[in-house]
Amino acid sequence: MDQLFIYRKRVITSQDIDYLTKLIADNPQKSRNALSIMVCQQWNWVQPNGVLKDGVCRSLMLKLHRDGLIKLPARKKPFTGGRQAQRTIPKPDVDTHIISSTVKKLQPIEMRQVRRTKHEKLFNGLVEHYHYLGYTQPVGEHLKYIFFAAERPIACFAFASAPYKLLHRDRFIGWSNETLERNRHLLAYNSRFLILPWINVPHLASHLLGQCARAISADWQTVYQHPIYWLETFVDTERFKGTCYRAANWIFLGNTSGRGKYNKTQKQLTSIKAMYGLPLIKDFHKMLCE
Repeated sequence: MDQLFIYRKRVITSQDIDYLTKLIADNPQKSRNALSIMVCQQWNWVQPNGVLKDGVCRSLMLKLHRDGLIKLPARKKPFTGGRQAQRTIPKPDVDTHIISSTVKKLQPIEMRQVRRTKHEKLFNGLVEHYHYLGYTQPVGEHLKYIFFAAERPIACFAFASAPYKLLHRDRFIGWSNETLERNRHLLAYNSRFLILPWINVPHLASHLLGQCARAISADWQTVYQHPIYWLETFVDTERFKGTCYRAANWIFLGNTSGRGKYNKTQKQLTSIKAMYGLPLIKDFHKMLCE
């Protein structure tokens, strides 16, 4: 069996290329998405919760197509992905009058998980137009939250699948490469954190982080059929101090080097990020390392 390369920890062989070539030839009317689903089913390429790794498979097939190893059918619809397409997300029509209050007076604050609901477009629009990083569609498992006060949105939080390897986190948890591979799906990464700019409420951020910590595991269980035992995030030290995370009992784990993910030099190319983590259960070491 000739190994060609490794893609997302799956060994791709010449036999795989032959299989894909035959699959495409035998199903000329199938779309790229339908072919990807068939491949995932044949290879048993699934997430820990049993969901097909359809997005990963499509990325692999597109790579093979571009490398000339297979020939995918023409797209059924024009490609609309990427940041250029995301910039067409409309700006939500929401009340932007300033709210200056306290957490106590602002109550009741309602937390809604809006992934796969009618409010998901509202979340995407708010993050796109009011978060300094804009909106990017998460890949893999993820949840989106909007907090409302008197039916007015006041904040947005997004949590996604955690990165594969992080030095400070992995040292703190103390797990091996094998347990990391097996249990990484039990972690979630706080990828977006937005208090809308017209909301002026002291201590609101740490209060909302606390609500997320109490609710996210059960919500993840509902959507993805497994719990969450650990949360983590990065804070850009050139923009923020991370005060709200500390106030919400998140643990400072260390700073990044600023070299970036793909930088092969020792030079700092990006801003320094502070990493924070939050165990959601007392025996998280045991649950993550066993």
